[in-house]
Amino acid sequence: MRTATLVVMAFVVLLAAGAGWLWLRLNGNISTFDADGLSKNRPGAGVAGQNVLVIGSDSRAGGNSGLGGGEGDVGRSDTAFLLHVYRDREHAIAVSIPRDTLVDIPPCKLPDGSWTSGRTRAMFNSAFSVGESAKGNPACTQNTVEKLTGLRVDHTVVVDFEGFSSMTSAVGGVQVCLPKDVYQGDLNPHRGSRGDLLFAKGQQTVSGRKALDYVRVRHGIGDGSDIGRIQRQQAFVAGLIKKVRAQGFNPTTLLPLADAATRSMTVDPGLGSADKLLSFAMSLKDIGLHDIKFITVPWRYEGDRVDIVRPEADALWASLKADRTLDGKDAGGDRSKARQTEPVPGNEAGAPQASRSPGPAPASQAPVSGEGVSVSVANGTRVRGLAARAAAALAQHGFTVGDTGNAEVRNAGTTVIEFGPGKAADARTVARLFPGAYIRGVAADGITVTVGRDYASGSASGDTPGGASVGASAGASGNVAMDAGPSEAPSTAPPGTLSTDIAAKARSADDDPCANLSYG
Repeated sequence: MRTATLVVMAFVVLLAAGAGWLWLRLNGNISTFDADGLSKNRPGAGVAGQNVLVIGSDSRAGGNSGLGGGEGDVGRSDTAFLLHVYRDREHAIAVSIPRDTLVDIPPCKLPDGSWTSGRTRAMFNSAFSVGESAKGNPACTQNTVEKLTGLRVDHTVVVDFEGFSSMTSAVGGVQVCLPKDVYQGDLNPHRGSRGDLLFAKGQQTVSGRKALDYVRVRHGIGDGSDIGRIQRQQAFVAGLIKKVRAQGFNPTTLLPLADAATRSMTVDPGLGSADKLLSFAMSLKDIGLHDIKFITVPWRYEGDRVDIVRPEADALWASLKADRTLDGKDAGGDRSKARQTEPVPGNEAGAPQASRSPGPAPASQAPVSGEGVSVSVANGTRVRGLAARAAAALAQHGFTVGDTGNAEVRNAGTTVIEFGPGKAADARTVARLFPGAYIRGVAADGITVTVGRDYASGSASGDTPGGASVGASAGASGNVAMDAGPSEAPSTAPPGTLSTDIAAKARSADDDPCANLSYG
């Protein structure tokens, strides 16, 4: 009996030691980036879903040198998507942002501790290269995405070439599909010849370097654009998710994947340990394949670059803020059990975190009074006189109306209210005149209303119920972020109501791998 007990105790000790060693190894694999580079003017943290920015780095530094990619040791990003995990943990959507998209890049921190000036109409992928370091600048890319979307990015994950290759091998390969034969010259157009056949047309399983070649190939398929490549990358990620699900959540299959993943990732401090990564991964296990969607941010060509189509994109960001799926369903789950907001790395120490209102705020019954509040108005549409109409409605309620004119871009579908530091309460008051408006905090001073087509079809009313739903909490710097919820006003569509075209083009993780592979 004593011998048996000693054997069991020895086994338990060895098992615990082995598990501890493995945990230490996984923890030792993980690299984190400096959260001090995150902006101090960030959107507020919410109680709805979570937003995770995933960046693919093509740096040739270290073990990536033999796997292709950009020249030199400067970190570059050729792919990025924002993953929104809905609060019910039963839905998720990945929104791809094309690398050539023209965006505004806010000030970003350099390796020497100084900060750059903001840039306008710059290529999206250039944010990752700010500072020209081998690891890239994920904090700058995160700042850019937050400025673009008005959404707070809860976590950021960077995956390099070597790690991506290792992860695909760890799961035994991923099934993909090619719409045509692909040759070496399609992967490298500077080769000067067609070269050998890389992929035959049709379905096949790829892993390691072959998988990397698949997600990198761009030329020779469709119109040779990055948009087409994004669609194939979405199909690949869908196939990877499907393969992991098919193998099951067990140590035999997950441990090699976890080892490969942690060796390849650079993450924000909020995911900087094995238990945090595992906890996040396990929170996704109940999402069905059909409820994992992939789309590309609404876009159009601007010369040889890509521009974002603002009315549709604003509606997309609003739908994610409101935790609404592509078909308009509320996926907020049981909001009475809203999670407590947690400190977010990059905020000042001790700063209270912003929270979001889970639904429409109760309309105030008191008349709207804008006494002492200055507002600028811009017409974001081609409807003549719309800014003057909004200005008159504001003046009627006591607001001081400043600049009135046309917006730079005049195809806005949804009215947008932007407010600067310390103006949250005033913006709340303004929002009561514009039911369903999309509201966001910005670094600039004051309050600006850019009226959209929704306002053209309705009318301003200081006592309309169901105005923009807001939830706000001041941070240490006095900045506040607000969130627009669904509107009850009959004259305007609720924020988050997307065009049927966006939903129709979405890919589900359970789709046929050969479907919808190439734009053009």
